[in-house]
Order: sequence, then structure tokens, then C-alpha cells
Amino acid sequence: MWYAIIGFDHPESLDKRKAARPAHLARLQALQAEGRMRLAGPFPAIDSAEPGPAGFSGSLIVAEFASLDAARAWADADPYVEAGVYARVDVRPFLQVMP
Repeated sequence: MWYAIIGFDHPESLDKRKAARPAHLARLQALQAEGRMRLAGPFPAIDSAEPGPAGFSGSLIVAEFASLDAARAWADADPYVEAGVYARVDVRPFLQVMP
């Protein structure tokens, strides 16, 4: 099943995000290589594709896992969690209707 993983950044976490980004992207690339990635990306903190020092307010990942518990375990092991970028992470089942 597909799951939405929504990470909510701590304020002022941009430097931590930048430092942990390579490891975070490597995990996403592994999901993509397995055909389990639907989409992933950050939420800019301002209305701009290049938010600069404003940074990001969080991230969205939609990926396939065997269960909600498996999706939560994967999310809990994210480098952004370990680095203190995310204040909290929500994991929810996701049903794509469109397109």
C-alpha cells in the first residue's frame, strides 16, 4: 500500500537539513530504484522555489510499504529525524485517485 510521510521541520533547522540531505536523498533513491517511490519533495517556508535562508517547513514522501508499521519504521530511521530537522513526522495510508 502507499503511505504519505509528512515531516514537519523544527524552526531554524536549515543547516541541519543541508548537512543530512545527502543521506536523506540516498534513502529516497533506494526506494525509487525499487519502484516504491511515488513522489517526494520539501515544502518551502515561503512562496518560492528557491526559499534561500527562509528554508523549508517540512517534506512529503509518498512511497509503498508492506504495512503502516513498516512505513513508520522507515520514517523513524530517516536522517532528517536523526539530525533533528523534523519536529514530528506523520505517516498515513494514501490512496491515489488522480491522475
